[in-house]
Amino acid sequence: MTVTALPTRRDEAWRYSDIDAVAAAWPLPAPESIMVPAGGNFSRAIIQDEGDIRQITLTLGKGAVAQLHILNIGGAYGRIELAVTLHEGADFHLGAAQIGGGEQNLEIVTTVTHAEPGATSRQMVRSVLGGTATGTYLGKVAVARDAQQTDSEQDVKAMLLDRSATANAKPELEIFADDVKCAHGCAIGELDAMSLYYLQSRGLPPAEAKKILLQAFVAGVFDGAEDEEQLQALALAKLGELV
Repeated sequence: MTVTALPTRRDEAWRYSDIDAVAAAWPLPAPESIMVPAGGNFSRAIIQDEGDIRQITLTLGKGAVAQLHILNIGGAYGRIELAVTLHEGADFHLGAAQIGGGEQNLEIVTTVTHAEPGATSRQMVRSVLGGTATGTYLGKVAVARDAQQTDSEQDVKAMLLDRSATANAKPELEIFADDVKCAHGCAIGELDAMSLYYLQSRGLPPAEAKKILLQAFVAGVFDGAEDEEQLQALALAKLGELV
């Protein structure tokens, strides 16, 4: 995902980006590199709340386990890129939420490579967008020819609070092995009118009813995070700004 020349929207991974913001930050520093040794365990929460472009490469050794939890909420433009490589029997979990309003442009871009057999990966991504905000998730899972018994899943959903908001989602599978279990799903929609009516009929103001439904929509992505309470609190505060 690292490029040497300033990207343009003709580059697939930057198609929906704020190129002016990217140009202002160019050249980007070298990606942060994380190596989890064989049998190791790694966990981190990433909070992007000021407007930033972060690039991370994560390599999991044989039997290693890694969990990443991402909250992407800040700045006019915020982008987080992950390049993950899984060796034999490794397990990777990503839970991510991006919440934007106004004219924000928020992006999460992932490439998860199953390089060896028996590895598992799970990605759950939720976006909530209001105003004229744009939220993008581009997620590629690549399964190498010898990576038999791969088990991978992408679960991507976005909620639009205004018709002027935009959600872009592209879960992608590239599979060269034949004994695999890979799935992806994507849905983009609006708050359920009947659920809103039910909560309001019980005496909740419209804004509070929306906030409760949105909190439930994003809550699951932070399950098991070391900083789960902080992530939940920050997400709830951001949701409160949108409703």
